[in-house]
Amino acid sequence: MNMHSLSILQKALNYEFNEIKLLENALTHSSYANENAKTGYVSNERLEFLGDSLLGMTVALLIYDMCSGMSEGKMTKLRAELVCEKSLSALAGELNIGSYLKLGRGEETGGGRNRPSILSDAFEAVLAAMYLDGGYEPIKMLVYRLFKSKIENPGPIASDYKTMLQEFVQEKPGYSLKYDLINEHGPDHDKVFTVSVILNEKIIGSGTGRSKKNAEQEAAKAAYTDLHRS
Repeated sequence: MNMHSLSILQKALNYEFNEIKLLENALTHSSYANENAKTGYVSNERLEFLGDSLLGMTVALLIYDMCSGMSEGKMTKLRAELVCEKSLSALAGELNIGSYLKLGRGEETGGGRNRPSILSDAFEAVLAAMYLDGGYEPIKMLVYRLFKSKIENPGPIASDYKTMLQEFVQEKPGYSLKYDLINEHGPDHDKVFTVSVILNEKIIGSGTGRSKKNAEQEAAKAAYTDLHRS
């Protein structure tokens, strides 16, 4: 990855990094880090974790500011739609993030540069890298630029079982939900994740997927469907 290519990405982000290694880390997939562990490469997974929270908060603030007449339930569903894997991978495509990724050999040959789960995770990791490098304002400006039109003109909202399950549980005082990753297997370029959703320490559903987010959706779907049969 040369400095010239990263300068193009920084122009697309409208942000110039002070510490370029943060951006390089954000673009390093676990498959590459595992293959090059002895050379000190670290995957972008920790950055993705931070970026996920930063993005959710920033989009929520934008919806709150821009949609004064929208109910809490509709705001929740709109946020979920905007930060879902499909939406984020599309934004990563607009920024051409896939072409800058460091991927392991298997992931490279398996089409990882176009895999939605990898692109959406990298998008979140890049946001976190910007935050650590320059504070909150740069990511606020980027998120506003990328999401403003989508908030002003939202399309039809697809079924989001995590949101639907959360809303169902919120109606019951004293109930709390959490998601646990219970298994992952397969090579880096073809992993399968299994997640359980837990309600007050009791497993109420599980699901599998090619990404943790997809597995969580499948677990929520199973739980939501089962609860509505009761």
